[in-house]
Amino acid sequence: MDPVDLSPPDTKKVFFSIKATHVRRIVFFGSVILFNLLASLWLADLFWRIGLQKAHFPLLAIFVILNGLLTLGSFHAVFGAIDMLRGSRRAARITKLADGQSGPLAKRHAVVMPVYNEDSTRTCARIEAIYRSIEATGHLESFDFFILSDTRDLNLWVIEETAWTNLCRKLGGFGRIYYRRRKKNENRKAGNIGDFVRTWGGGYEAMLVLDADSLMDGADIVKMARVMEAYPRLGILQTPPKLIRGSSVFTRLQQFAMRLYGPVFIRGLNFWQLAGGSYWGHNALIRLKPFSEFCELPALPGREPFGGRILSHDFVEAALMVAEGWEVWLAWDIEGTYEEAPPTLVDHLIRDRRWCQGNLQHLWLIFARKLPFSVRMHLFMGIMAYLGSPLWFLFLLLGTWVAWDRSTSELSLLPFESYVERLLGFNGIEQSIILTGFIFSLLFLPKILSILRALIVPEVRRSFGGGIRIVTGVTLESFISILLAPCIMAAHTLMVISILLGRAVGWGSQNRETDGTTWGDAIRFHAFPTFLGIIWSAVALYIGATFTAWISPILLGLMLSAPVSVWTSRARYGLKLAKFGILSTPEEKNPPQIMQLAQNAHAAVDPALDASNEERHGVIAAVVDPYVNGMHVSLLENVEIRTHEEALAERCLIKGPDDLSKNELSELLYLGPAMLLMHRAVWLRSADSIHPVWTDAVQSYRRRLFQNNPETAN
Repeated sequence: MDPVDLSPPDTKKVFFSIKATHVRRIVFFGSVILFNLLASLWLADLFWRIGLQKAHFPLLAIFVILNGLLTLGSFHAVFGAIDMLRGSRRAARITKLADGQSGPLAKRHAVVMPVYNEDSTRTCARIEAIYRSIEATGHLESFDFFILSDTRDLNLWVIEETAWTNLCRKLGGFGRIYYRRRKKNENRKAGNIGDFVRTWGGGYEAMLVLDADSLMDGADIVKMARVMEAYPRLGILQTPPKLIRGSSVFTRLQQFAMRLYGPVFIRGLNFWQLAGGSYWGHNALIRLKPFSEFCELPALPGREPFGGRILSHDFVEAALMVAEGWEVWLAWDIEGTYEEAPPTLVDHLIRDRRWCQGNLQHLWLIFARKLPFSVRMHLFMGIMAYLGSPLWFLFLLLGTWVAWDRSTSELSLLPFESYVERLLGFNGIEQSIILTGFIFSLLFLPKILSILRALIVPEVRRSFGGGIRIVTGVTLESFISILLAPCIMAAHTLMVISILLGRAVGWGSQNRETDGTTWGDAIRFHAFPTFLGIIWSAVALYIGATFTAWISPILLGLMLSAPVSVWTSRARYGLKLAKFGILSTPEEKNPPQIMQLAQNAHAAVDPALDASNEERHGVIAAVVDPYVNGMHVSLLENVEIRTHEEALAERCLIKGPDDLSKNELSELLYLGPAMLLMHRAVWLRSADSIHPVWTDAVQSYRRRLFQNNPETAN
């Protein structure tokens, strides 16, 4: 047979011309380079004025990198604002391909949600909401849903099965909503998705990849599918999800900032990346054939943390698609796409540790052959998102050293005439003030542009609750962000150091609900930045009042790491802010229909089939409860039980499930005959012949009967 050609169709008409793409990128990155060069030359001239020291050279080198990153981020907002002023009609909007389209979809699509030790009631509620939302569009026949479990907690496994069964029963979703748990969760989420692609991917044109906390509007999903069908060169269509359901101060800060500042950044990112976009791991539609062919990720050379399996697989998968000629677009105008955020600073930094290792692994790939420019830029920005912190830390340390050296040596400014003074007439103090103002302008320019947009555009202003609430929220968010930045800098620096020392990260489930960080946890977690801030403050005071005032925001952020972490983790303070409309988002003030559907979704909960009962929880319910046992066994393969497996079941009956190792108990749960044998035994044998955990579970039915109807129980 001839090999199948999986390169993108050779259509004469592409959505956005290659020539125009090159022009946009030259203008964007040329502007970034020019402004960074001017600022760097200005600082070099200032160093020349005061007398060059050895420390000035690494300071200048680090400044070039850090100011380049700052300029790059700010110019995303600048070009995003310009793109907004030009209007959506003139913008590069890939979704316009679906405008005016109607009728049934031509292809079948899959909605996949990988889960790992999640709250199954919540995940099924999101699936239910998306299911009902697509059903309301009239296109449900074109979609199948898959819950792809990598859950290692055996009790949660059984609860997932009951939740899925209830969901299918109440929605009529059998044959449309599927559940699968992998026996071996190799290669984490990427392996989970890969297993789906190899097993079921051939039956679908594309898959919509969700996270366990993702939520998407059905009409937008159908629109994305229409775009995928209309443009054969499209490999991945990524949406920009909004943060929702934040209750703590920390999450409310995040979702407010992302909702207010995010649109200009997203438009600026789309301005230059165009068809060479990136994939963010979720809330994206992926064409399955090229993804299956080109995105099987190899293990990197060596061991973790730099070697082994690629953690940040999404960037690499998009890179491989673009390298093979497929287009990856950002659907910036898709509104109905949502996710949740870690509830505390501690949870955020724990997640960042995993992302940090994954992004630093991209150092292997950034100089690989065949990768287009846009791909290398995405990998570079991902790497510098974490390397930027230790560079900033080193810059501050070198600055402190220079200030210490100058104060102890009692040297005065050298009488050099600088080029800036000669050409523009600025003295040293004026030159320093101008450079500082330039840096702060770059830092706050995105916020200023976003505030202006929110205040000028009536729809945006009203959606946030009015101009006063917008300004108040921005002021509070900016103040707390200034305090949080040094703590995050210190944490990221420690992350990078630990990775360089060869310490790999584990794979844990993400905390999505919490009552806040305890003082003990905060003091332990933030011990390093706190002590660093105290010692650094003493050094700064010794150097002098001027230097102390200059570095005081950094020192305050370090010393107050623990109190700020605790305060921002509290939901009660977040709710008080919400009461006055501060840090509120449009989705909070006027919840979209998909959020209301998820809030009211309860199909996964049914007391008739429940494995979450405290007295019959998880594995216990799978053995004792007739309905849970029957449901669980029906999902297993029909195999013959062997002698040693029967002996294992007997041991579990007599000594209880805690006497078995996790692997042994997992083996039993996969054996239908053993589960039936144990179920009959706990109901038919005498109480003294089996472990009390089984008899207590059986007795719980009688206690429930007595509570509901005492006369019947007697």
